[in-house]
Amino acid sequence: MEFQTFCVHGGSHRYDVTGAVSVPIFQSATFAHPGVGESTGYDYSRQQNPTREHLEALLAGLENGVDALAFSSGMAAISLAMELFEPGDHIIASDDIYGGTHRLFFHLSAKNGITFSLVNTSDPAQVEAAATPRTKAVFVETPTNPMMQVTDIAAVARAAHARGLLLLVDNTFLTPCFQTPLDLGADIVIHSGTKYLGGHNDTLSGFLVVREPALAERLRFLHKTVGACLSPFESWLLIRSIKTLAVRMERQQESALRIARWLRTRPGVDAVYYPGLPDHPQYEISRRQTRGFGAMLSFDTDRAETAERILRSVKVIQYAESLGGAESLITYPMLQTHADIPEAEREAKGITNRLLRLSVGLEAVEDLMADLGRAIAAGSDGGAET
Repeated sequence: MEFQTFCVHGGSHRYDVTGAVSVPIFQSATFAHPGVGESTGYDYSRQQNPTREHLEALLAGLENGVDALAFSSGMAAISLAMELFEPGDHIIASDDIYGGTHRLFFHLSAKNGITFSLVNTSDPAQVEAAATPRTKAVFVETPTNPMMQVTDIAAVARAAHARGLLLLVDNTFLTPCFQTPLDLGADIVIHSGTKYLGGHNDTLSGFLVVREPALAERLRFLHKTVGACLSPFESWLLIRSIKTLAVRMERQQESALRIARWLRTRPGVDAVYYPGLPDHPQYEISRRQTRGFGAMLSFDTDRAETAERILRSVKVIQYAESLGGAESLITYPMLQTHADIPEAEREAKGITNRLLRLSVGLEAVEDLMADLGRAIAAGSDGGAET
């Protein structure tokens, strides 16, 4: 079945005897037993719920995994993945990761005795050099947030597995529409479902998708024990949204590439970071391991005042955190998504007071460019060409 068709029709229908086209919302916390020692397959919604089960089967199929687990947020999903590790364990992670992940690693997981080394995972040699006898996993974002670095997943998987390490890949930016890390050797795929999978900026969710049954069983035990599971209604919202995932991703990517090329011609813009530009350092890796470049881009303005003026002046694009929805959003990473990362560390990664991150939505690309053009030129004599 083609990807777009699976988005619409994938998942389990074993509980449905009505012929309903839309998956039912089983808004029940608990389920009655037919008899002593008997079960319908559903006992308590923290462990499993029919609506969430359909969503999880859908995600597992899209990512080519054996199982998927749905959570109340992306950070809940990553938090549970960290429960696979013990005090004294060491994890290698991308040095340009989402600020919330950085906060979790260095404020919560570190408190629990897990140590981290942050390296540029787009260089597999740095991953190998960082490994110690205590290393248990490699955690990769690709493309990274917000600098859009791309990691060769297959190369890092080979290096990790040669040492018996797990490879976890955050696939939020590209989704299975454009990238399937399990096919490239990853053991666990992570999603903030709040973003492109949800696609409408109206619900929080997160996912872990697993390649091997034994690992899936371990995570299932943790999932039901910790209990940060996705509710039936939010599960239904995600099922609804994924039906349009392929269409949305294709359109948003088309607009993002056009905007990235256009931004490079604008006075007041010093650099554009987008994996779909041929001079991106990992452009060829992206072409080899993905089916698209996504709709996220970042750009450096010429000075902090320009960045702040853009944030004050945009009208169609909204100045807000998050990404991946129908609405285009622009973010100031140093004050929002990455505010908790120490300043020197942020600056070294290029997350300065001149950097903006743009999530390209579903508006007409001409309106987005006109809006940005006006914002960039505000207070100067320049115009807003589109």
